[in-house]
Amino acid sequence: MQVSLENVGKLERKLTVKFPAEQFESKVRQRISELGRSVRLKGFRPGKVPVKVIEQRYGEQVRGEALSDLISSTFREAVQQQNLQPVANPSIDTDGKPQDGEIAYTATFEVMPDLPQVEMEILKIDRPKAEVGEADVDKMIETLRVQRRTFQKVERPAADGDMVVVDYTAQAEGFRHPAEGRERAATVLGGNTALAVFDGALRNHAAGEELAFDAEFPPTFPILQLAARQARVELRIGEVQAPHTPDVDETFIRNFGIADGTLETFRKEVRANLERELENALRARLRNEVGSKLAATYADVDVPKALERAEAESLVRTAMPNLSGEQTLPPAALEAAQPIAHQRVIAGLLLRQIAQSNNLRVDNRKVTERIAKIASTYEEPEQVVELYRNNPQMMDNVRTAVLEDQVSEWVADHADTTEVNLSFDEVMHPQNTPN
Repeated sequence: MQVSLENVGKLERKLTVKFPAEQFESKVRQRISELGRSVRLKGFRPGKVPVKVIEQRYGEQVRGEALSDLISSTFREAVQQQNLQPVANPSIDTDGKPQDGEIAYTATFEVMPDLPQVEMEILKIDRPKAEVGEADVDKMIETLRVQRRTFQKVERPAADGDMVVVDYTAQAEGFRHPAEGRERAATVLGGNTALAVFDGALRNHAAGEELAFDAEFPPTFPILQLAARQARVELRIGEVQAPHTPDVDETFIRNFGIADGTLETFRKEVRANLERELENALRARLRNEVGSKLAATYADVDVPKALERAEAESLVRTAMPNLSGEQTLPPAALEAAQPIAHQRVIAGLLLRQIAQSNNLRVDNRKVTERIAKIASTYEEPEQVVELYRNNPQMMDNVRTAVLEDQVSEWVADHADTTEVNLSFDEVMHPQNTPN
């Protein structure tokens, strides 16, 4: 095997690999022989199908598989020989035809960047601290009341908190939704719904009114052709419905699985849930704090485009859960996610290096505890624990999350760290915190 390496960018590499054509033909003959012993064709006894018949029937498939296998094995050997670390599968270019007794292909790919040794003492980390107070329990109970509100039709103009039912169309350049007629939808004014872009136009208007206005749809809007675009909206208000919020009585409490229906037990259960959410949020906040400080301090680290693209796609899909895996992601949303994706990739690369350099390994006890806490939120926690134990991907996801938290804690312990006391709301809803 012959290998030549070319640098075509800071992180992009091109390998040209040549291997003997006889190696390919030998593998093809081997596969044809294996098929001859196992294939069943009408008119031939098992194991007695002529080689020419097998070649006519399966030759193209066999040659394609043999070439693919040889490219995979020789590529692995070549990157080891050249001491390279590809970050993703390569792009392969070959015609697969022998020339001068050899078959050649080129593999283009990105490699892992050279990473600096992180100096912990120059990192200034804010470690958040918070507790759940009685006021936080009160606020959560009020939120639960609002979530279980009902709506009743009223004959008055719409105000914040009302549900407004509309029939609408949205016309952007080259696109109309829906293609014909109007679509019926409902939005709660001030409720941050998908149609919150309509709120300003709907306030103080009543059922039967028809409105027309321009709206700027957000990048996360579920209809991709409208996401991050301005459109002309025409609508008719069908109904205005006023909210009715239930009292916190025994019936209300029992709906949450509190068997005795008492306020005391209900408050204890709400507090336990809030403390569990706060613990998760504090971990995430410290992880983000460490990651952002690493990314800012070592902003000149070269980032593989493949990793940045994958992270941006993950961010967009998380923000737009209604998208199916087959749908093309909105370019505007991907572009908006790119800066955050860039920072996250730098942080992830440096966190991994820190873990390797300091021999930090996942704590299996913490993995067990994490799964137990996840399971405790379900009616049958034992089944949830068993589900995780029997699903390697789910277990890997938990182990990865636990290790990231461990490394973040380790960095905070060794950096210039200041504890910052925050309220529950500041931790859970940082976007609402004044600058």
